[in-house]
Amino acid sequence: MSFKRLDQGDIVISSDAVTAPCWSGNVVNLTSFFTSSDQIAADEQYYFNIYQTSSALTNAAVQFSIAYGDVDGKGTQLFNSTVAGNSPSSTIYKQYRTLVNGTEESNLSFGGVTSNYVYVLAVERSRFKEKIFPGSLTLALSGSGRTIKLTDNSEYVTTETFGDLGREYEIISGSAGVRNSSLNANGYTQNSGSYGKFLPDAGLILLSGLALDQPVVNGGLALNTGRNVNTFDNNINKLLNAMIGGGSFTLRSEETVSSNYIFVRARNSEFNYSTNPSNITGSGELRHDVMVDNPQAYLTAVGLYNDNNDLLAVAKLSRPLIKDFTKESLVRIKLDY
Repeated sequence: MSFKRLDQGDIVISSDAVTAPCWSGNVVNLTSFFTSSDQIAADEQYYFNIYQTSSALTNAAVQFSIAYGDVDGKGTQLFNSTVAGNSPSSTIYKQYRTLVNGTEESNLSFGGVTSNYVYVLAVERSRFKEKIFPGSLTLALSGSGRTIKLTDNSEYVTTETFGDLGREYEIISGSAGVRNSSLNANGYTQNSGSYGKFLPDAGLILLSGLALDQPVVNGGLALNTGRNVNTFDNNINKLLNAMIGGGSFTLRSEETVSSNYIFVRARNSEFNYSTNPSNITGSGELRHDVMVDNPQAYLTAVGLYNDNNDLLAVAKLSRPLIKDFTKESLVRIKLDY
């Protein structure tokens, strides 16, 4: 076995952004939405897990979850009837308020308008990998005799906004990053700002309950969110039914793939003698005289070692390369991570 130390110029690092379908089975557009009967009833006041197929099938996998949050604790039953406003919906709202705003002092705002109740779509971590690709969102919601499509405004911002969870974009009327300006120049509803926030680095979509409850003529869906005190209004199911009616949830994932390119150079005077023990006699001489003045060897693999002689990786050549004093070889090795 022959060794050669790599020079600094022999190693090049490259990074590329790779996009892919977000949903299971390399599907870009999710058109079917299933819940699981195994989900504990008490959990349904917090969230629904949504599958791409029946949860009883072997290929079923959680794609995203839906949660409902209300700063006043409305729409879900109180933990303790003597403590006003302390319920699953208040827990959800305050959790995301802190995550997004980084403080408990201000409520969630969408397009400059505060909404005290929200719907949260949290994409399963394994689905969106590193982050969601901005501009790929199309969410169709159907209700009250109409269908609205929502996307993000990443194509229209000149300066990106960053919060505690990374980049923040507004949810607007439109599809695949292209806004529908029939409502107004921003693609917002008429009375309640944007439809929500899109947080691609955290895999979150926050929808303003105030915007979705707007009448159809104002660009809303008339979702009719229940905000009764100490009552389970099953609001999560209302949004799920709107998604089932719309039948389209499109997303793409994005991740940065870093590659190490390692160039291994075998110059004309190097690696010409086989290191196979069978090529050496017991006295330490070459077994075949022809190999003395006209040696030939075949390069079949390259091993990468650290300074402690630990083998870190092996690169197999697609075919053996013949090597002698009249030939030089350059092997490029690519390591992705």
